[in-house]
Amino acid sequence: MDNYITGETVRRLRAARRMTQEQLAERLGVTGKAVSKWETGRGLPDIALLEPLARALRISVPELLSGEQVVNSNRAANLLRSPLYVCPVCGNVIHAGGAAVVSCCGVALPPLEAEEPDGEHRLVRERFDGEYFFSIPHPMGKDHFISFMAYVSTGRFDLVKLYPEGPAEARFYPWGGGCLYWYCNRHGLFREKL
Repeated sequence: MDNYITGETVRRLRAARRMTQEQLAERLGVTGKAVSKWETGRGLPDIALLEPLARALRISVPELLSGEQVVNSNRAANLLRSPLYVCPVCGNVIHAGGAAVVSCCGVALPPLEAEEPDGEHRLVRERFDGEYFFSIPHPMGKDHFISFMAYVSTGRFDLVKLYPEGPAEARFYPWGGGCLYWYCNRHGLFREKL
């Protein structure tokens, strides 16, 4: 294991919760002397105590091991900046509200980088009954197809999953400015500002 809990981490988190060493020891069913040894680096908590220790300090086990408490600083989320992920094994589409570590089917997924559309991936846009109708003149075979289209504005994310041998088209209600994203299973993610 590359990381294990440090005494400084235990001391800092315990002090932030305004607990004494004895109070923490009582919650964990150990002695105050054991907590003192952990905090001074003369001993380490048993691995069986990691979950109870994290619970007592009101953090997750990964936070306890890294010594970094995760604080949600995303006070004004903008969905236009949120990443998309696609699993190369099952085709699962994952939208995250912010930076994330994402995996699917045992594969760590990198966030997709959107490109400008080329001729084969150009977007056709029409308006009907107050809605946008988007289509892409693209092959929709089993080996090469558009997997999804998503309309994204600052506060809304609408996704339409597309399937091989079906049409590469979708309808979206215009929620103000935003972008349309579409994903080709061979060429990646494309984006056009609306």
